[in-house]
Amino acid sequence: MIVDIEDTTTAQVGKRLAVIREDGGVVALSRVLTLVILASNGRVEEAIAAANRASREHPCRIIVLAVGSREAETRLDAQIRVGGDAGASEVVVLRCGGELVDHQESTISSLLLPDAPVVAWWADEVPADVSDTPIGRLAHRRITDITQTAEPYAALEGLRSTYTAGDTDLCWTRLTRWRIQLASILDIVDPATITSITVDSPAEVPSAALLAAWLHRRLQVPVGLTCIAPGTVLTAVHLHTTDGEVVLSRPDGDIARLHLAEGPTQSVPLPVRTLEDCLAEELRRLDADEIFGEVLTEDLPQVDFSACVLTPTPPTPAD
Repeated sequence: MIVDIEDTTTAQVGKRLAVIREDGGVVALSRVLTLVILASNGRVEEAIAAANRASREHPCRIIVLAVGSREAETRLDAQIRVGGDAGASEVVVLRCGGELVDHQESTISSLLLPDAPVVAWWADEVPADVSDTPIGRLAHRRITDITQTAEPYAALEGLRSTYTAGDTDLCWTRLTRWRIQLASILDIVDPATITSITVDSPAEVPSAALLAAWLHRRLQVPVGLTCIAPGTVLTAVHLHTTDGEVVLSRPDGDIARLHLAEGPTQSVPLPVRTLEDCLAEELRRLDADEIFGEVLTEDLPQVDFSACVLTPTPPTPAD
């Protein structure tokens, strides 16, 4: 069921939500957290679709805040979705403009579930310091996705310089299966024989730099990035050992090839993770991701990723 409420207040939205819950028998006590999504109008539906699918594993109240222009009329339009239109959640979409742009925290505060953790997800735009934003200050966990920015590596540096416990980014979550496969390889290959590592990646894929930093933390050997053909995902990791080269590569598709220094090439599953997969994983934990924080702040500075950073094209001078 979808209910539109135009030119309203959050108090009226809360009352309407309570009535819908009573009439439809929706039980709010089963919700384990409040997920606040900040998204531009163009990404609202995509973000809701991903959150709805993730909510089947983590029942929650989803509040979507689509902030308009400060110059627009001061107005709040809301939409409530429950039942089949909301997965295992209650979805409240708030579209605001004018003076409400600068009062995001007060706009959503009355709709937060009492005594439940708050997770905030910036679905596209990434603030300069997420923990110091109105929504970031009230959230237990703050999820960003720097791949949605114009300059992902610049955004990665911004995350590193402003990191606060509870911050995370989906470019780290996309690495989970790579880290699992590489950890299993290190059960076969003696880490003491590894002399250096190379990560192959297209330009502007910050997951590659984070994987390189994680490998540096695990093995304490030089790790470099090699920029390859255009693409959106990293493609290979080369472990250079005293016994030969070990390569885990996924040039395309969901199956990777593992080539050991001795022995036949093996096929291993390594599918590209979907947005809802990544979001569901982040919702499984409400404590700070200490490994991410250490890799980001301590090991990322040890990785030279300049080869994979696109130099912005300078503007053409006006005639």
